[in-house]
Amino acid sequence: MTSTAKTRFGLLRRRDFRLLWVGESVSSLGSSVTGVALPLVAVTVLDAPPLAVGVLAAATWLPWLLIGLPAGVWVDRLPRRRVMLAADWASMAAFLSVPIAAALGRLTIGQLIAVALAAGTAKVFFATAYRAYLPFLVDGPDLLEANAKLQGSEQVANLAGPGLAGLLAQLFSAVGGLIADAATFAVSAVCLIRIERRETPVRRPRRRLRAEIRDGLLLVARDPLLRANTLYGCAANLALTGYTSLTVLFLVDDVGMGAGQTGLLIAATSLGGIVGAMVARPMAARFGSARAVLLGKAGLAPTGLLIPLAERGAGLALFVLGGVMIVAGVVAGNVVFSGFIQTYVPGELMGRVTSSVQMVNFGAMPLGGVLAGALAGALGVRAALWVMLIGFALSGLILLAGPLRRLRDLPSGRLDTAGREDLLGV
Repeated sequence: MTSTAKTRFGLLRRRDFRLLWVGESVSSLGSSVTGVALPLVAVTVLDAPPLAVGVLAAATWLPWLLIGLPAGVWVDRLPRRRVMLAADWASMAAFLSVPIAAALGRLTIGQLIAVALAAGTAKVFFATAYRAYLPFLVDGPDLLEANAKLQGSEQVANLAGPGLAGLLAQLFSAVGGLIADAATFAVSAVCLIRIERRETPVRRPRRRLRAEIRDGLLLVARDPLLRANTLYGCAANLALTGYTSLTVLFLVDDVGMGAGQTGLLIAATSLGGIVGAMVARPMAARFGSARAVLLGKAGLAPTGLLIPLAERGAGLALFVLGGVMIVAGVVAGNVVFSGFIQTYVPGELMGRVTSSVQMVNFGAMPLGGVLAGALAGALGVRAALWVMLIGFALSGLILLAGPLRRLRDLPSGRLDTAGREDLLGV
C-alpha cells in the first residue's frame, strides 16, 4: 500500500480502515454507555448499596490486573482480528444476559458484577488486539492519522456515552437500555467480518507463557523511550483518576453547582479530547513528534492548576479551561506516541508490549481514587484536588528526565531485537 493521499477524508476513503474505524467507534460508544448503564441497573432495579456499586465499577478494571499480561501473549499467538471478533461477541452475550435475567425475575447484583468482569475481560483482549492489528492494516506513514481518527471518535464516544445511557434508560428502562448497548458490539463484529484484508499467519516457536510475558515486560523496562512513557502514564493516571473522582464533589459541595450544571461542565472539559485528537498531527508536523509528546503531556499539564481556583460565576471558566487543556494535551501526546509504538515495536511483540504498558497504566487508576478519597476526608475536597493536580503537573518531569527532551522527532525505524539477550532476557 502507498501512503494516503492528502484528501479531505484521508484514510476514511479506504474501505478496510473505514470498517475498523466504524467498528471501534461504535464499540467505544458501547463501552462508554456501559459505564453508566450498569450502575443505573444496580441502583434503580436492584436498589444496590454504595459498596456494591463500587465493587461493580472496580470489576470493569480488575481484568487488566488479573489477565492483562497473559492476554498480550495470546494476542501475539493468535490472529488479531479473530481475537477482536471473539471479544465483541462475548461482550454482546454478557450484556444481553441482563435483560433476559430481569425478564425471568432472576437478576442479581452478583450477575451484574459477573457481567462487568466478562465485559472488562473482553475489553482487555479487544484493546490489546486492535492496537496490534492497526499496523497490519495501515502503513507506517499513515499511523499518526489513523490513531488521530480512532482516538478522536473514542473521545466523542466518551462525551456522548453517559448522555446516551441516560436517554436509553428514560426511553426503554435501565435494563432495556443494555439491549442497545449489546447491539453496538454486534455492529463492531459485523464491521470486522467485512474487512477484506486477511492476516498472514506468523510462525514462531512458542515458549512457556511466563517466558513470553517476560519478553514484553523487559522490552518496556529496558527501552528508555518506552520505560519513561510507561512510568509517566502510571503517575499521570493515578493523579487524573484522583482528580476525576473528586470533580462532582468539588463542583457540587465546594463551588455550589446543581446536578445539571455539573454534568454540563464535566461534558465541556471532555471536549478537550476531541481537540487533542485534531491538533496531534499539526503539532507533530510543526514541532516534531518528540516535542509534540512533551508539549502535550508535560507542557500543558500545569494548566490543570487552574481547576482548584474555580468559583461560581466567571470563575467557572478556570475549571473548563484547565480541564480542556489537560485532556487535550494528554490525548494529543497519546495519538503521537501510539503511532510511534506501532512502528517501533516489532509486530510479533506488539500484544505483549501493549498489555505490559496498559497493565502498569490502568493498574494505578484504582489507587488514585482511593488516595483522593482519603485526602479529601482528611484535608477537604479542594485541598485534595490541589494535591492531585500538582501531582499530575509534576508527572511530566518523568518524561523530561528521559530521552525525549533531547529529540525533535521520535525514531522512525523498527526496534531491532534480533539477538538482543540484554533486551529480552532470553
